Amino acid sequence: MSVLEVRDLDVRFPTEDGTVHAARSVSFVLDSGEILAVVGESGSGKSVTAMAIMGLLPPNALVSGSVLLGGEEILGIGRHRLSRIRGRRIGMIFQDPMSSLNPVYRIGWQLAEAVRAHNTVSRRAAQARAVELLQMVGIPEAERRVNGYPHEFSGGMRQRVMIAMAMANEPEVLIADEPTTALDVTVQAQVLETLMRVKETSGVSILLITHDLGVVASMADRVQVMYAGAVVESGTSDEIFYSPRMPYTAALLRAMPTLVGRHGRLDQIPGAPPSLIALGAGCPFAPRCALAAEQCRESEPLLAPTDAATHLAACVRWPELLDRGVQ
Repeated sequence: MSVLEVRDLDVRFPTEDGTVHAARSVSFVLDSGEILAVVGESGSGKSVTAMAIMGLLPPNALVSGSVLLGGEEILGIGRHRLSRIRGRRIGMIFQDPMSSLNPVYRIGWQLAEAVRAHNTVSRRAAQARAVELLQMVGIPEAERRVNGYPHEFSGGMRQRVMIAMAMANEPEVLIADEPTTALDVTVQAQVLETLMRVKETSGVSILLITHDLGVVASMADRVQVMYAGAVVESGTSDEIFYSPRMPYTAALLRAMPTLVGRHGRLDQIPGAPPSLIALGAGCPFAPRCALAAEQCRESEPLLAPTDAATHLAACVRWPELLDRGVQ
């Protein structure tokens, strides 16, 4: 059963140089209790998609399409109705917890306010809930740390506080936008373990946005790869990691460091992503693709099933990858 369904989401930003087409006909379904990872390079449209879902884009953004939360349309609804949904039915964890937490208020006060914003409870009950939330995300000595300020917490602990705040009202959907970007590897693992624990105990559905395929491998049920504002491949984690059907995905996987097999310099994708102001005809990845043929430069391929019904790719040359045994 789906809890979040995005259909043909389109986001444009008018600028002096032209209109930036940041998200192009993005569609996906997030099922109950599922972790869906959205991966891609910086500028591929991942965070813009999340912000559009949450209604957090600037006023000049031109947004169209459909976002259904539990079957209810939330794209374009009034600010008052949306504020009642955000935090209660859908929560979000941002990249930088220090800029999301108010430095002059205690952690417990901020968590309690998140609870009181959507529930009629006393301050004492909200404070008790704040302690429970810190315990849920593994903050040691929660009864004492609830009275601390953000600067007294490490980066990983602040990110866990953000997870606690997003889960304060037991939402149906949790959007995690690059939740481990500014953290070292050990702390990243702790934050991801916290997310998994929260998911297992609450049953929340998670939309995980990241550029790090290593983060995705151990926790995502399905993966969606974005490039130049569009979805270019979608499938289960095993399908994406062991049998990519889009040259861009295969190139991303080859660029990952490994402890076995290859040695020497890492592979890299030649060139740079295209400008989203004036995308030309054809596949946006064609100028960087070793498999590109003339038809790739004539028209942009649609996202379509490959050798498995659950595995979609926007590539007409995917059989070439199959023949080459990529990856």
